[in-house]
Amino acid sequence: MSKTFYLSGAILAGLAVALGAWGAHGGAKFFDANTAITFEKAVRYQMHHALALLFVAISHKLWPTQTKILNWAGISFLGGIVFFSGSLYLIVFAKVNMGYFTPFGGVLFIIGWFLMAYSIFKSKE
Repeated sequence: MSKTFYLSGAILAGLAVALGAWGAHGGAKFFDANTAITFEKAVRYQMHHALALLFVAISHKLWPTQTKILNWAGISFLGGIVFFSGSLYLIVFAKVNMGYFTPFGGVLFIIGWFLMAYSIFKSKE
């Protein structure tokens, strides 16, 4: 799974940069102030957690006895990006109120970080 997390983290980070650049260089003219804040938050959380996926991939090598927990952390981060950032992108671009998914994504982010901490705590390396 570490290759999956590395690949998805790299792709999602690149997409976050591309979306952020689009928003900063012309795309933002389509947004009102509140929508721009929502878009920026979606991009920021996507980037942070894409980097977290890269950290999960590296952690597989650092703590090989914790693969199962690290896999769940990575899955939580991926799910968090889909539900948190994805719901915000739907609000911005499709004008669909999917805000009830956003907190679920936030909870998945929190679970992912706690699983990362638990894997390090439990590791004997």
